[in-house]
Amino acid sequence: MNSVDPSEHKSLVDRIKRIAQTYFDGARGSHDWEHTLRVCRLCERIGRAEGADMEVLLIAAYLHDIGRGDQDTSNGAICHAQKGAQMAAAIVDQLPLSDAQKQNIVHCIKSHRFRSRWQPRTPEARVLFDADKLDAIGAVGVARAYLFAGEVGARLHNPDIDVSQTASYSENDTGFREFKVKLCKIKDRILTTEGSKLARERHAFMETFFNRFLEEYEGKR
Repeated sequence: MNSVDPSEHKSLVDRIKRIAQTYFDGARGSHDWEHTLRVCRLCERIGRAEGADMEVLLIAAYLHDIGRGDQDTSNGAICHAQKGAQMAAAIVDQLPLSDAQKQNIVHCIKSHRFRSRWQPRTPEARVLFDADKLDAIGAVGVARAYLFAGEVGARLHNPDIDVSQTASYSENDTGFREFKVKLCKIKDRILTTEGSKLARERHAFMETFFNRFLEEYEGKR
């Protein structure tokens, strides 16, 4: 088998990076280009530890949220992972990669969402899933939860309702609701060894933050 110049891999990934960025003009801050860059950095860290195909992984990471705008404008009716996979398929079809690599990239994107019926089956898909989830927890995750709440016009907190009975993209889609219905469950859904290490620490920070938040909201601290 002929060896491939590493610079060719970097050139291809950089090309996809430039293409992916064009999909984020006017994106909401909670799922903007900066989120994609953070996910890519986590993919580099976790992917190398897990022995992933880094070319496949990074291409998928740069493209993983290109369908997010459709989900936001539809108030959640469109699944951004499924939409993004469809959009990415046309992009990667033109790349000098094997059919298996192309299929893997599309699979990574389709299966990266927390609320999804598609399960990550490949090492690269599991790494992308973990990296995306890790950016939703910890200090950055708390900040993003409140940023998203502001984007949809949610209030700061509503202590008089059961958050499990509230709707997303509503005035009750608060940062605390996001923690209780999703973020607190993430550490137990992480799929890689390296990702689990990071998730435990980030989860502990969130627990401390939201306990303090409730105490301050109730005037106890």
